[in-house]
Amino acid sequence: MTSAQVDTENTSENTSEEGYERGLGSRQVQMIAIGGAIGVGLFMGAGANIAKAGPSIILMYALAGVVIFFIMRALGELLLYRPVSGSFAEYAREFLGPFFGFVTGWTYWLMWVVTGMAELTAAAIYIHFWFPEIPQWVSALVFLVVLFGVNLISVKIFGEVEFWFSMIKVTAIIGMIVIGLGVLTLGFSDAGDTATVSNLWSHDGFFPNGIGSSLMTLQGVMFAYLAVELVGVTAGESENPEKTLPKAINTLPWRIIVFYVGALLVILSVVKWTEFSAGESPFVHAFGEIGIPLAAGIVNFVVLTAALSSCNSGMYSTGRMLRDLASNSEAPQAFGKLNARKTPAVGITLSVALMGIGVVLNYVVPEKAFLYVTSVATAAGIWTWMMILVSHIRYRAAVDAGRLRASSFPAPGGALFSWVALLFLIGVTCMIAYDKDARVCLYVAAGWAVALGIGWAVLKSRNPQIAERRDAEFEKAG
Repeated sequence: MTSAQVDTENTSENTSEEGYERGLGSRQVQMIAIGGAIGVGLFMGAGANIAKAGPSIILMYALAGVVIFFIMRALGELLLYRPVSGSFAEYAREFLGPFFGFVTGWTYWLMWVVTGMAELTAAAIYIHFWFPEIPQWVSALVFLVVLFGVNLISVKIFGEVEFWFSMIKVTAIIGMIVIGLGVLTLGFSDAGDTATVSNLWSHDGFFPNGIGSSLMTLQGVMFAYLAVELVGVTAGESENPEKTLPKAINTLPWRIIVFYVGALLVILSVVKWTEFSAGESPFVHAFGEIGIPLAAGIVNFVVLTAALSSCNSGMYSTGRMLRDLASNSEAPQAFGKLNARKTPAVGITLSVALMGIGVVLNYVVPEKAFLYVTSVATAAGIWTWMMILVSHIRYRAAVDAGRLRASSFPAPGGALFSWVALLFLIGVTCMIAYDKDARVCLYVAAGWAVALGIGWAVLKSRNPQIAERRDAEFEKAG
């Protein structure tokens, strides 16, 4: 065998069709999937949701978790039909038309850019907990530069860093559950005398503020699940996507049961729900009631890890999404280039530069920086999930009609469960519109839609042949 043949075989084995290095092993993909289900939305956001819904928040997280599983199984069927790094943007392009691929790609990119800003801000706030003398913007800038370097070096480094970030989060949640169960069963600690499962219904019932108030928390609950779809973006760089992706998706139910439902069941049994309030981590409060030394510092470290993990994932996904857009002539061609380490360096660099706006916000308005950027991510995430579901519905119709081959990982319930999940997301969007504090994200979404509409019109005017060709391809496929 010649050296040229060996090189060709190595390239085929280690490189995807899109040119990426298949550097994410099963261990890393599994932990990325697990970490995507545990974020700041759980560690910090659950406090406000508990204050609004009481113990019924457990049911809301479970209900949303079922819908998230439907979404991920729909995505899984599409991924095994055609595993590509562009993921949901590429499927929207194939099954809904080039305009929807354009909108989905840019919207998902926006979601991670603003999420990166929010997480940098959050991380700087957590550092401020230990070192109040360090300006918030300095911490944000340091984290931005370090994570930028991690993503620029190679996908293997990204995967390894994300593995350990996720490992810390998983270990912390499991530790909290074990300690809480110990308090409930053995009665030790300061909270042992009042810890009881009856705390779930003894204080004005399971729905203390009514079912309506509980349902209104679904918008915040769905925010906590953002990033769970990130496993789809790893498809083009997984060593064996046919094995790793189904395994990662099928383990989602137990992750939701353990990390969300299980953790909240234990916490709300150990401490009655009326003790929790918005702006406070329920985990910090529960550990304080139990009397664990340095509880606030321990949870602060875990939440810092969650914020950095999310920002790290954001840098990874934005570069890949920009490259997918560039490969379809929907973004400048410079974003389509890979560096010597097979990473989309130009796209990552632009995204990081825009995330740097978060550093500026931390310098100008540190007390409001987090509030300014978080609301946009929810609307962008819901749009992405909707596109996954509608693409899946169209795909199943094409399979039933014999136009496309069936996936090796069919979603249970077929298109029916995708319709159920889609209607659920529409309902959540209506709740956002009803809530005067949350509806600001819909105003931003409307402005973003106008900007994308103008961008698409300019794109078609400058590249009429490309746009017309892809429209024809979509009509032929449909």
